Amino acid sequence: MLNSLVDGAQFDLTNTPLGIAALIVFVGAYLLVVLEERIKLRKSKPVLLGAAILWILTSIGLQQQPNVTGELIEQRVSHYIAEYGALFLFLMVAMTYISAIAAHNVFLKLNAWLVASGYGYRAVFWATGILAFWISPVADNMTTALLMGAVVVAVGKGDMRFIAPSCCSIVIAANAGGAFSPFGDITTLMVWAEDKVHTAEFLKLLPACIVNWLVPAAIMHFWIPDEKPKPLQHEVQLKKGWAVVIGLFLATIVTAVLFHMYLHLPPALGMTMGLGYYFIYGWLSIRAYHKKRIAEPLDVFKNVAEVEWDTMLFFFGVILCVGALRELGFLALASHALYDPVSGVGATWANIGMGVLSAVVDNVPLMFAVLSMNPPMDPAMPADVTHTATSVYQWLLITLTCGTGGSLLSVGSAAGVALMGSAHGMYTFVSHLKWLPAIAAGYAASILVHWLLNAA
Repeated sequence: MLNSLVDGAQFDLTNTPLGIAALIVFVGAYLLVVLEERIKLRKSKPVLLGAAILWILTSIGLQQQPNVTGELIEQRVSHYIAEYGALFLFLMVAMTYISAIAAHNVFLKLNAWLVASGYGYRAVFWATGILAFWISPVADNMTTALLMGAVVVAVGKGDMRFIAPSCCSIVIAANAGGAFSPFGDITTLMVWAEDKVHTAEFLKLLPACIVNWLVPAAIMHFWIPDEKPKPLQHEVQLKKGWAVVIGLFLATIVTAVLFHMYLHLPPALGMTMGLGYYFIYGWLSIRAYHKKRIAEPLDVFKNVAEVEWDTMLFFFGVILCVGALRELGFLALASHALYDPVSGVGATWANIGMGVLSAVVDNVPLMFAVLSMNPPMDPAMPADVTHTATSVYQWLLITLTCGTGGSLLSVGSAAGVALMGSAHGMYTFVSHLKWLPAIAAGYAASILVHWLLNAA
């Protein structure tokens, strides 16, 4: 749990000139993030600069408060850096393994198999959606969307009637599939790492996540041409050792879960141990290469270098920005306005609203803000009693809404933004917006299913 700057003390600098300036800096930095595609400015750049400016303003403001020393401010900055460090190590290992699996042609093989299958448009529509849903709990939603999107573009050969709704379905499926797994999305990972929801409890979201994708997909089905494209021949050979790399990745995930559940150690430590598995395997491949047993050794650090560093640095900037706003009192103000059962709208509507907001604002800062607020998800219980049936239900609700709300707009998730780039001109903001009523129906239906199955 994220503690206050000084135990028992909360500061409200929201109405001070420094507080207002900090809020303007944050909004300005995030506006540049939203305009990333238009102005060609990588999203990490404005938030890194904004984080530094925010903490300059925060430090000046807090030093004017009683009982606040420079040492305490330094401790708080270090705390947020430590929060990021755990997230960074976890994601770095996961992305390294995804790069290694891709380097062994596993994703290309799957792509080639689907492209050369000779299935009709509707069959490919459902196949890519189903695969996107089940791949994203292990791989990130952006990688999943790009993989399945490449299949759709290759099969569709420029047919917008097929490509646009299929890409839309893939984005929804990739986002929904990541919401029921602690490793499927950054937001679920953050909730799991803070121990708000235990590992097995995420599976309670599976029916709701299926409905979230299935409802719009069923509606789109009738607009997919009932035709059969000419099959394509695209032979891809898997590289030797592909099964070993996948096995090591699965072993790494199991290690992280065991570290968290039974040893009470940070999951990131289990992931870095799993990275050690891959490094040892790479060392063995080099020895085998020198003995001329294999044609090419593994280059493990090449896989590390292919981590999406812009995204990683973006997360750092976001966590530091939100942390500064928390210390200035903005998150306490927002928590009171949203989650207070008397003066606010209450946890249920607040969590649903956060999901809708994630269609415009990235879900990572939203979820980190909520975790930093640590609102009373179960107002009937004392503040120190956190893991109740009601609180688990509400944390699962915001996990569901923040994970899937980004599907409402094509710019609401990394999967949608990436696919707009790879399927340029064929899958666009407007073509996605056309299906907004269907996507919103799936969003509402998934919340209803979660309420019916888990509220009791």
